[in-house]
Amino acid sequence: MQRYFIYLAYDGTQYHGWQIQPNGDSVQQRLMDALQTLLRREVVEVTGAGRTDAGVHAKLMVAHFDNETHLDCSKLTDKLNRLLPPDISIYKVEPVDAEMHARFSAKSRRYEYYVTTAKSPFMRQYRYRLHKAPDFQLMNQAAQLLLEQDDFTSFSKLHTDVKTNICHVTRAEWSQVDEDTWVFNIQADRFLRNMVRAVVGTLLEVGFGKLTLDGFRGVIRQKDRCSAGMSVPAQGLFLADIQY
Repeated sequence: MQRYFIYLAYDGTQYHGWQIQPNGDSVQQRLMDALQTLLRREVVEVTGAGRTDAGVHAKLMVAHFDNETHLDCSKLTDKLNRLLPPDISIYKVEPVDAEMHARFSAKSRRYEYYVTTAKSPFMRQYRYRLHKAPDFQLMNQAAQLLLEQDDFTSFSKLHTDVKTNICHVTRAEWSQVDEDTWVFNIQADRFLRNMVRAVVGTLLEVGFGKLTLDGFRGVIRQKDRCSAGMSVPAQGLFLADIQY
């Protein structure tokens, strides 16, 4: 049995997230259906590196599947791109060692969240519009506090099935993209459900003067989701990179 990694990107606007849903279209389901058609198999199990929520995009997602026979990866990549819808793109397919796992072998993941003060009909599905600019310098000071903590219960969706809320953040910073747009980069060994959107929402409270730096530190230490800010909308969030 040979294991293969698939490197792909997708626009999450029309999907109910990565993971298969009982009553909604998902990226995972689309990929499984395409592989089952091309490989002429009834079932092809596809495991992703993580789960993006409805409306969240991926500049890079990694998934794996197993196959008994050798595959021409270049041809499979081309056929997948022909069969999949325009909002899902395959970068490459490659064989990996049997013990490699798209989710558990990942060393780190990086997300990007984009905000803008400009109204644009072309970017509305990929940016969260703010009606005025917050204090990004102050937000960066608050973001550095994330590197000092490891329990992110305050930024986790309630009632999830994870066994631990411990994460190790190695990067958290805002940078300017253009005159009207900023991006928040955050990298960690793992992320909790809704974590990035909750972190960004709470940082914006700092940027708009609703929360002090000490207050932000207190939010983290309270380990209570109700103490943190709102979750920002999904369309500004991108899974940007995965390292193995």
